[in-house]
Amino acid sequence: MSERKNSLAAQRIQRVLDENSFVELGAGITSRNTDFNLSKDDTPSDGVITGHGLIDGNLVFVYSQDNSVLGGTIGEMHARKIRNIYRMAVKMGAPVIGFLDCGGVRLQESFDALESIGSIYQEAVKASGVVPEITAVVGKCGGGMSILAGVSDFVFMTEDAKLFLNSPDAIPGNNQDACDSASAKFQYENTGLVDGVGSEEDIADAIRNLVTILPGSNLEDGCFNECEDDLNRASEITADSDPAQIAAELSDNHVFVETKKGYAASFVTGFIQLDGQTVGLVGNREDKLTTGGCRKAADFVRFCDAFSIPVLTLTNVSGYEASLHAEKTLPKALSAFVFALSEATVPKINLITKKAVGSAYILMNSKSVGADLCLAFPDAEMGIMDADLAAKLMYADDENADLSKAAAEFDEKQSGVVNALRRGYIDRLVNPADARKYLIAGFEMLCTKQEDETYKKHGTK
Repeated sequence: MSERKNSLAAQRIQRVLDENSFVELGAGITSRNTDFNLSKDDTPSDGVITGHGLIDGNLVFVYSQDNSVLGGTIGEMHARKIRNIYRMAVKMGAPVIGFLDCGGVRLQESFDALESIGSIYQEAVKASGVVPEITAVVGKCGGGMSILAGVSDFVFMTEDAKLFLNSPDAIPGNNQDACDSASAKFQYENTGLVDGVGSEEDIADAIRNLVTILPGSNLEDGCFNECEDDLNRASEITADSDPAQIAAELSDNHVFVETKKGYAASFVTGFIQLDGQTVGLVGNREDKLTTGGCRKAADFVRFCDAFSIPVLTLTNVSGYEASLHAEKTLPKALSAFVFALSEATVPKINLITKKAVGSAYILMNSKSVGADLCLAFPDAEMGIMDADLAAKLMYADDENADLSKAAAEFDEKQSGVVNALRRGYIDRLVNPADARKYLIAGFEMLCTKQEDETYKKHGTK
């Protein structure tokens, strides 16, 4: 560690890494610009500490901006150090962890500083889908540097941190007192960008938990840890259980690492482990698909697919959000979600817990959009639509029709998990208590899954 080992920037690195594992790189680098008497200022490490270390024995690369050096502003050499960390992480196949506490572009370096931010974007984009990118906003992060948080896979903020493109007072019709759009609370609940908010200790723990449950790179073929839990342990869940509760009950040692908990609560996303294998979980908390929920789920599924993490969906859905806002935004969000699920080549299992009704169910990882296995609780409700409504539509021109009888007949012949089972759309009915062991067996069977797809550069959604 350099002479700045007692700075806040250094302490943040020490807090997240295994003790005495940090090795600093580029400690001797300083600003080389001489305009506006900048050469007279002491710029140790040019305002950012970079290096590598271990988290629970796993290699990671880390950088931490030091706002005590020129306000943590980004200059040419500052950016070069961050770029080098991304490049080394990609070469070694290890996650990148960044602590942002930035005063923006270093004005004294003008275009050199401005272009240097773009060069960081480029390296972060190249690393996306190759190694996990984790960012913690621990101070001020505004303007162009906030884009780096957006490129990251996971973002955390301290409670007093600020993250913004435009400051609240610069937004027409707004000010900080009316709506502090830069606050951690606003970003956590409204943008879909932030995974967690807390103290620096809380964030360090969250980052450590993530690193231990994720693969180091896309070449590791998923993440596997030793399992000490009973593979046949009964799951204490019901069809009415919250998806987060179901996730914890299914997972080894009841560990569920939830992502973006504060945003779009209609969907639950996060990581569980089944017999030591990390599995991405997506579940419906509400029975209506929403714009924010679908965007959140789509991004999560795409991350899982990039890093060969199998996907489990918990389905409880009967329709779509009904509002003017939804009509403007939901079709695009739905297409992104079904695109992510259909395109994903990782093992995919769908577990229907309560409701699977209409085309909304089809989007939730049904057999027809690519699920490898589809399981259901015995009392789950399945159908094309409500039986009474179906009867009214089928006999709309028959005033003498017995709608009650027609609805009962429709329900018997066309609805329910038994009819779906007979038609092959459900592979097996499982009792809630047995769900864990059947999911473990399913993902174990699918571990050698391979798909040969027609070549294309990429889809357009």
